[in-house]
Amino acid sequence: MTEVFSAIVISVIALSVLVGFLAIMYWLVGRLPKRWREGARAWVFLFPTAIAVTVGLLIPALRTIYLSFLDDRSSAFVGFSNYLEVFTNEGTRLTVFNSFSWVLVGTVVTVVVGLALARFADGMRTESAVKSAIFLPGAISLVGTGLIWGFVYAGPPFDVGLLNQVTGWVPGLPDSLGGSGDRLWLLERGLGGVDPPDTAPGVNTFLLIVVFIWGQAGIATVIFSAAIKGVPTSLLEAAKVDGATATQTFYKVTLPYIRSTIVTVATLVTIAGLKAFDIVAATTGGRFGTSTIANEFYVTLFVQGRGGLGATLAVVIFALVIPVMIINRRAQARAEEMLGS
Repeated sequence: MTEVFSAIVISVIALSVLVGFLAIMYWLVGRLPKRWREGARAWVFLFPTAIAVTVGLLIPALRTIYLSFLDDRSSAFVGFSNYLEVFTNEGTRLTVFNSFSWVLVGTVVTVVVGLALARFADGMRTESAVKSAIFLPGAISLVGTGLIWGFVYAGPPFDVGLLNQVTGWVPGLPDSLGGSGDRLWLLERGLGGVDPPDTAPGVNTFLLIVVFIWGQAGIATVIFSAAIKGVPTSLLEAAKVDGATATQTFYKVTLPYIRSTIVTVATLVTIAGLKAFDIVAATTGGRFGTSTIANEFYVTLFVQGRGGLGATLAVVIFALVIPVMIINRRAQARAEEMLGS
């Protein structure tokens, strides 16, 4: 209890010092000549943020990049050996392909499902209740989501697996597809007698992606719904006057207008897919060929103690996020130009 109280006191003191510092600087800036005053006031608030970004983000990022060129004990320079291991070692290469599957399948399906739900839920009598139910999975932590779906995919010796119960009720369904009702869904990579190569994602990986989509689709639906409601009524009415059907209006007017929102949601889901860790850790722990880059980073660095390779995996995630952010920024710029015109 004493430690908690001490932490609260230190936080309050630190916050008070920061507020006091900003107040004094703002007062001093107000005494500057008028031509310098506005720019100086902006820097009063930007300077602490710049320090926080530098200390909390830039320096750790540069240090991680540096460590990725060292050995596992971070004592000897090994060049690009760690990067070669990521893309040539069969185990780590599978984690990269798994993450790409999370990004591609998870993003595409989440966006499509979110758009479909947003379109058909709008205007319903029970719109609020429906959207609340759709959004509910997004309010659950990803660890909780993984635990919930662990009961859905559960197999022997447990008899609570919902999926096994459903497949076991289907008459004539082969055992390889769960007809016996005792399939180990998250442990088996193949399905229907077809086994994927060791370097390709297995069916159990895609079952985890289903969990990811379930958790992300609700948030995407709410964002898309708000964007659709923001489409100017004049555009929709003009399309109707021109004889466009509801479907044509949606595809020719609504979708182009909310394109920047679609890109933003796709960006958020893509980044979440690249950082996929919670669901994997709560279900399989990354075993049975289901590990992702983020999960492999945790296991490599904190379980195996391999600093160099762990830092390399973190750099790979960072490098994959950069082009996604560039695409998102360009989409936002085009949207600003369209609204400005």
